[in-house]
Amino acid sequence: MLQVSTWVRVVVAAILLAGFAIALPNALPDSVRSRIPAWLPNQTVSLGLDLQGGSHLLLEVELDSVTKDKLESLTGDIRRALRKAHPPIGYRFGTPGADSISIQILDPARYDDAKSLIQALNPTTGGGVLAVGAKAYDFTDNGQGHFTLKMTDIYKTQTRQEILNQSIEVVRKRIDALGTREPAIERQGDERIVVEVPGLSDPKRLIDNLGKTAKMTFQLVDEAADRNGAALRKVAPIGDEILPVLVRKGQPPRSDVVEKRVMVAGDRLVDAQQGFDTRNGEPIVSFRFDSVGAKEFGDITKSYPPRSQRFAVVLDKQIITDPYIDEPILGGSGQITGSFTAQEATDLAALLRAGALPAPLKVIDQRTVGPGLGSDQIKAGRLSAIAGLILVALFMIARYGLFGIFADIALTLNVVLLLAALTLFNATLTLPGIAGIVLTMGMAVDANVLIYERIREEQRNGRTMLASIDQGFRRAMATIIDANSTHLIAALILFQLGSGPVRGFAVTLGVGIITSFFTAVMVTRLIVVMWLALRRPKRLAI
Repeated sequence: MLQVSTWVRVVVAAILLAGFAIALPNALPDSVRSRIPAWLPNQTVSLGLDLQGGSHLLLEVELDSVTKDKLESLTGDIRRALRKAHPPIGYRFGTPGADSISIQILDPARYDDAKSLIQALNPTTGGGVLAVGAKAYDFTDNGQGHFTLKMTDIYKTQTRQEILNQSIEVVRKRIDALGTREPAIERQGDERIVVEVPGLSDPKRLIDNLGKTAKMTFQLVDEAADRNGAALRKVAPIGDEILPVLVRKGQPPRSDVVEKRVMVAGDRLVDAQQGFDTRNGEPIVSFRFDSVGAKEFGDITKSYPPRSQRFAVVLDKQIITDPYIDEPILGGSGQITGSFTAQEATDLAALLRAGALPAPLKVIDQRTVGPGLGSDQIKAGRLSAIAGLILVALFMIARYGLFGIFADIALTLNVVLLLAALTLFNATLTLPGIAGIVLTMGMAVDANVLIYERIREEQRNGRTMLASIDQGFRRAMATIIDANSTHLIAALILFQLGSGPVRGFAVTLGVGIITSFFTAVMVTRLIVVMWLALRRPKRLAI
């Protein structure tokens, strides 16, 4: 018998009320929405780059530098291992290749010892689909103490995948730290990243933020070399390097001679915040190490008498500050002072919190989409959606009369629920997404058409009015489920395989299919049942 239980009515009413509450802020002006209490829904749909305007960047990950860093790291490990051997093993490195290193052992009696040490340092591949446990470097021995380690192809591929994935994650963290909303960050090919940030009209700050590797290290200043004028002569002693120092505007440039050995690595940082120096009110960046970094930092700072040794804070091969060690710092916390503005200190803290990029990024393409274009597209999209809604509504009324009005009410509620779902899940609405909404409105009445045509068929077969309506809803259900399932599968495939505009279209289409099924089956049935209970018609005109 045609009826709707009380609990179904309550659930449908609750869903519709929640949908109205969530979708309503989208129709309110900013001045009104800003006065909505925080405990009430006050979010709106996020507009994409093509609607709101913003910045589009195409970044290339410089993976060649990663290979070079890997080889330098392995070279340093081998050098330290041979020096720490008992007794130390004499060696000489050959000219490094693009993906290989070579070493000659000077003492023939130590060939086997050196070979064992070097092979023990050879890492294995691991992680993801390439976790085969193979050696990362092919090891060759000419039998006369000349060893060569060449990076394997599988290790190169694995390294590229890991670096690209890490770069995407760091880029996402840095953009989120700038306070932007709903950035789109996607991989393109094997070396590139596409970044779209809606609402950011000036990409300079974004480029400056992403262009910094933000590799921070803590290194000791070579005081003896610095006093001897090595920085002025631009000749660094073995084991040292000459780095520029960040100075205030108007001050002469200067450099320091620092030891290449990293005393504390920047990856030991667990937090960084912008603040102000209590002595002079200048902007600073306070930082905090993890337990290992805190111990290393404490051991170094208590190893030197006060004011006898400078400790350089190096960011991307530039010394941010080089203060003297005044006292042991055992708590694992400190602060970085320098020629910062408040904005620069905030950006630096955000960079350190996000972590260092595993490889430098190069801007390949930069575009800015003006808000005027987005405004025109929003108006065109709004007009197309309204026109589509009116035309579909008129067709349903002309075809099915009063039942067409019922379908139009369900269609309007479908649009409200669709907008509420996009708002609730923080989905980004793009121009293809608007196209998906318009298409959804045309598809939303398909279920009503199936139900109404089935009711007509039951009437022609001689059933009563109530029986025809009941059977129309029941027997059309299987067809409606099949049709919506195939559409939903298509939307999921588009979302999984597509990117950018295709995904925006797939999101609104998929959500619209779910909401249209609910409104066409549950809401329309409830409206028809309420109409029958109130009007008690003698005959059915459909």
